Amino acid sequence: MSTGASLAELEETRVPSVSVIGVAGGTGSGKTTVSSRIWEAVGRERLAYIQHDNYYRDQSHLTPEERAQTNYDHPDSLETSLLVRHLRELRAGRPIDMPLYDFAAHNRGPETQRVKPAKVILVEGILIYTEPALRELMDMRIFVDTDADLRFIRRLRRDMVERGRSLDSVVKQYLGSVRPMHMEFVEPSKRYADIIVPQGGNNRVAMEMIVSRVQALLNE
Repeated sequence: MSTGASLAELEETRVPSVSVIGVAGGTGSGKTTVSSRIWEAVGRERLAYIQHDNYYRDQSHLTPEERAQTNYDHPDSLETSLLVRHLRELRAGRPIDMPLYDFAAHNRGPETQRVKPAKVILVEGILIYTEPALRELMDMRIFVDTDADLRFIRRLRRDMVERGRSLDSVVKQYLGSVRPMHMEFVEPSKRYADIIVPQGGNNRVAMEMIVSRVQALLNE
């Protein structure tokens, strides 16, 4: 007689003390800095680190011009269902092959990255609190809150230096989709956060509290 639970769900319950921590915030807010400082403080080998950005949908069926027109700040641009499955696999003690996104090509790359299970799984992304199925997997939700002007400057610098974008294209995208999507999806998702961190990784007191909590989870 069926118990109503899948084999994967049953196996997941046998792996105790796995905590999923989310780090969200607007573009350029300092999410990666916060995540990196947590990672470095407790030891990189002790955490599984996943970036939601790597789960942008495969767009091989589109031309380069069509890919460039995708609204990457809307939740539909991400294959969040795959991330949810991957988190369940990690919580069940099984490794996953995380996709890797090529931002220059506006497409998912052919390579993947093996991520091994860990007691603490760190998930970073702009839109990770907008999807209930993903949000509900998290045991602690952090939101990095940074002023809009600083976020724009950081994004402008990153896209021009690291991704080879022009000034005009960055500004056009920011006004056309980044800012509207932030107001519609990212900012409202802040209400789901357990901890709001002003100034990002530069907030020494907040970082000490967060790192202390993560270390406690690892030592349980």
